[in-house]
Amino acid sequence: MPWFYYLGTMLMKFLLLLLTRWQVKGKENIPAQGPLIVVANHLSFADPPLLSASIPRMIVFMAKEEAFHHPVGGHLVRGWRAFPVRRGGLDRAALHQAQQVLKEGLALGMFPEGTRSATAQMQQGYTGTSLVALRSGAPILPVGITGTERIKGITFLFRRPEITVNIGEPFKPPSIDGRLTKAQLSLATDFIMGRIAQLLPESYRGFYEDRKGC
Repeated sequence: MPWFYYLGTMLMKFLLLLLTRWQVKGKENIPAQGPLIVVANHLSFADPPLLSASIPRMIVFMAKEEAFHHPVGGHLVRGWRAFPVRRGGLDRAALHQAQQVLKEGLALGMFPEGTRSATAQMQQGYTGTSLVALRSGAPILPVGITGTERIKGITFLFRRPEITVNIGEPFKPPSIDGRLTKAQLSLATDFIMGRIAQLLPESYRGFYEDRKGC
């Protein structure tokens, strides 16, 4: 495990224990080894290090390209072994990198919504996650995050917000024979997002409130 990732994860654990009421549910569902796609809803800039602190495996994150251009945040995401992806279109280089991560037997971290939710409710997911999952055959580990939307401003330090990481059972989307179509990828995406929705309170499910039974 790279030293920056290890130190960053240890620091994040310390800050979570000190400044929040952090709990992790479903740790028994985490495969100890082998390729894995970790997917979660996205509420805060703190979500990637939160997942790294909560899941005892090194996670290589796919992050939006804009994050790498930030004067401070860019150094952090690179140190966290993240790699960029262009939103709004097919980024073949990012998809290739994702496949390489999984071929190496590592965990790939993805936020299918593509950006943080301003309302703390789930937004419609992009199809990139389902494309990677169907092409690689790697199992998907769904995670529901609550509480990180409260990490903002200096006042959160005095509130010690409750943060929960709820880890579900690994699964694979239904297999598809033949060439993948946009409609099939959309259905697979809804299936994945529905599994995340199952791990969240109703007030967080947003776009997937009625699709939690996928």
